[in-house]
Amino acid sequence: MDILKAEIARKRKLLEEKQLVDESKKCFKRADLARKEKEEYFKRCGYKIDKAEENEPSTSANPVLELELTEEKLPMTLSRQEVIRRLRERGEPIRLFGESDYDAFQRLRKIEILTPEVNKGLRNDLKAAMDKIDQQYLNEIVGGTESGDPDTQHDLKVHEENTTIEELEALGKTLGTGDDSGDQDVIAKFLKFLLGVWAKDLNSREDHVKRSVQGKLASATHSQTESYLEPLFKKLRKKNLPPDIKESITDIIKFMLEREYVQANDAYLQMAIGNAPWPIGVTMVGIHARTGREKIFSKHVAHVLNDETQRKYIQGLKRLMTICQKHFPTDPSKCVEYNAL
Repeated sequence: MDILKAEIARKRKLLEEKQLVDESKKCFKRADLARKEKEEYFKRCGYKIDKAEENEPSTSANPVLELELTEEKLPMTLSRQEVIRRLRERGEPIRLFGESDYDAFQRLRKIEILTPEVNKGLRNDLKAAMDKIDQQYLNEIVGGTESGDPDTQHDLKVHEENTTIEELEALGKTLGTGDDSGDQDVIAKFLKFLLGVWAKDLNSREDHVKRSVQGKLASATHSQTESYLEPLFKKLRKKNLPPDIKESITDIIKFMLEREYVQANDAYLQMAIGNAPWPIGVTMVGIHARTGREKIFSKHVAHVLNDETQRKYIQGLKRLMTICQKHFPTDPSKCVEYNAL
C-alpha cells in the first residue's frame, strides 16, 4: 500500500510541475498532457515552437482541407450548371445555407480532391443517350437557329456512306476462307455499313417525328448500339478478336450477306446462348472423367455471360441483324418474324 501511495504522489507531483493540476484544479484533459509532452519533446530536440501557430485553432480536422483553405482563391472555372451536376453525382447538396456560387465551387474542389473517384454504380445507357438527345434539342431551343438553314445539325453520323450492298456481297464470298485479317475487315465494314443505313433511315424522318418520344427513343437506341459496338470495332481494328467469337460472327455475317436470316439467327443463338451442358463455362466438375466432357469447349460456352462488354456488343449485333432484314428483305421463309418488321 505504501508503494502505491508513493507512486500516486510521484505522478501528482509530476502533473503539478507541468501545471496541469493545482489546488483549484483537480482534473485535467488527456489532450493537455499530450500537448505538454509534445512541447517537452520539441525542447529536448532543439525545435522552436511558434506560439502564434500553436494557439491558432484548427479550421478542420482534415489536413487536406486545411491546405485548401489556406490557398489563394482561384477563379471559378466551371459554370453553375456543371457544379450542380457534379455535386448531385456525388450525392452532395447543391447549395448550403448562406453559400454563394463561388463557395459551392470551392466545396466541390475540396470534395473532388478528397474523393476523386465517384462510384456511379450501374447506369442506364439508353436513358443517358435519350438525355443527351434531349439536351441537344434544348440547346437548340435556347440558342436558336436561323430559319433558312436545314435542321441537320442533330442528325446521326453515317458510316460507310459510299459502300454498296453489292460490293459487300462480293466481299462476303471470301469470308471463312482462312484469311483472318481479311475476314475482320469485312465484318467491320459490313457492321458500319448497317449502322450507316440505319442512321440514314432515321435522318430522313420528318422533324416532328424526330422530336416525338418514339423518335427520340429510336435515335437513342441507335446511339446506344453504336457505343455498344465500339469495343468490337476496336478489337477488329487491332485484329485481336478471340478466335471462337470471330468464327461465330463470321458465320453470322456470311449468312446475312446471303440473306439467310434464319440461319444467321441460329448462328447468333449458338454464339450467345450455346448448347453446352454447363453454359457458364464449367469444364472440370470433379476428379473423374464424365461422359460428354468433350462437348464442353469454348465454342459451346455462352459468350454473352462472359462479361458486360461482350454482352453489349452481342446485343448490338442482334439489333443490326434486325435492321439488315428490314432494309434488305428476302423470301418470308428465310426471315425471322417476317410480319413483325
